[in-house]
Amino acid sequence: MICCSFVFEPGEYDDDFHRLDAEIDAYARGLEGFVRVDRWFSDDRRFQNSMYFFADYRAVKELANYPQHLVAKSDVDRWYRSYRVDVFEQKTSYGSAQRDTAEYASPADNASTIEQDNA
Repeated sequence: MICCSFVFEPGEYDDDFHRLDAEIDAYARGLEGFVRVDRWFSDDRRFQNSMYFFADYRAVKELANYPQHLVAKSDVDRWYRSYRVDVFEQKTSYGSAQRDTAEYASPADNASTIEQDNA
C-alpha cells in the first residue's frame, strides 16, 4: 500500500482553496485503488497530517497529474504557512481494534486525534 502524507500548518483559506480541496478529495476517493484517508492533528491543532492511502503507485500518479491538483500545488504557499509531503510504501499495519473509532491517541509526532474516512 502507498501512503501520501501531507503534513501542514494551515494558513488562510479562501473560496478557491475550498473548491479545489473538495474537487481533489472527490477525485482521489473515486480513483481505482483508493483505500482511505486518515487525518491527524497536533495536540494544539496547529498542524495537521492528511494521509491518503492507495493500493498502488498508479493511483498516486493519477492523483498527482489531476489538473486541479496541479493548480493547487502551484498555489500551495497561498494557503499554507508550512508543509511537507512524504510518499512511502506501507509494509504492514497492526494495533488496537479501537483505531477505527472516533478518537485514537498516538505518541507519534505529538498527535492526539485521528479522523478516518474509508472508501
